[in-house]
Amino acid sequence: MAVSVSRDLSVSVTTDINADKLTDRRQALRESIQKGEPKALGVSQVMIGVMVMSYSIPLLSTEFTEVVTFGVPWWSGLSFIAAGVVAIVMEKQSSMKLLGVCMVVTLVAILVSLLAIIFYFIDLLNNPETPCNHSLTPATHYIQLYECDHQHYATVFSYGIKSSLLLFTIIQITISSTLSYIMYMERRRYGPYSSLNQGVPSTPILVTAPDFN
Repeated sequence: MAVSVSRDLSVSVTTDINADKLTDRRQALRESIQKGEPKALGVSQVMIGVMVMSYSIPLLSTEFTEVVTFGVPWWSGLSFIAAGVVAIVMEKQSSMKLLGVCMVVTLVAILVSLLAIIFYFIDLLNNPETPCNHSLTPATHYIQLYECDHQHYATVFSYGIKSSLLLFTIIQITISSTLSYIMYMERRRYGPYSSLNQGVPSTPILVTAPDFN
């Protein structure tokens, strides 16, 4: 809104309809996004990313396979954390621009998750659990004790961790897909209002000062 005073003391008040509409739509966008709870989904993505990276640390003490060699848990975990942080920020500062950034980052996280799943499946197929080769250990009281070799326990441990990482990644895809769908629907709903400042003129209101003579 702009106010101007002419020489004859008439006051002209210009109301910017575009700004009012844009403000209303931004408020509606923020409320709509908050209903979708992107913050909760973002926190979930951050937690999954941290869990994937922390759970993968013990793999460094086992035989290096495809997952460890290519660093799959680390770059996938970082992408999950980045997508979650953007979703958390977007709820506090809702705008069409940030909404688009969140969509792009979330889609990248989905693609990274799909790539990580391929790596996990390949690794699990190429490195199955080795069979237990029993070895006789010293016994007491005429009881024979049999134990598996170290290789068996190492592969079982590694296989279990990779299976858990695969499960976390599948959950991440589900969360990212849900968030991406919410962002797409909001952008489709409020996208036409992103250019409200163009093409619609402001409405002037003329107020004439009273004549005291």
